[in-house]
Amino acid sequence: MGTAVGTALIAWQALVFGLGAIVGLQAQPYGVVFRRLVRPRLAPPAALEDPAAPRFAQLVGLLFMLVALASAALGVPVLATVAVAGALAAAFLNAAFDFCLGCEMHVLWMRARRG
Repeated sequence: MGTAVGTALIAWQALVFGLGAIVGLQAQPYGVVFRRLVRPRLAPPAALEDPAAPRFAQLVGLLFMLVALASAALGVPVLATVAVAGALAAAFLNAAFDFCLGCEMHVLWMRARRG
């Protein structure tokens, strides 16, 4: 990830995660593409989930990308690669198995806050 292209991709994904976590999922570029191009071709969903857990997942992704971005900028490519791999692993779990790791972390976080 030591290349300028790799660092730019990390920065882009950090921006995407940041928009999803801070502004909301509707502001995320991938969500806009989904809403405009994919959703109209699908049947209406039976139910919509509370956006709190996916926004928390976006925050976790943002933290991974910020670690990767800082590591790349500081010349520590191994840590940058590990951070990106962590985010990609979580994305793979969601895409392949419909298991949102960040959402599950949100559930644990909320339980811990309640005591």
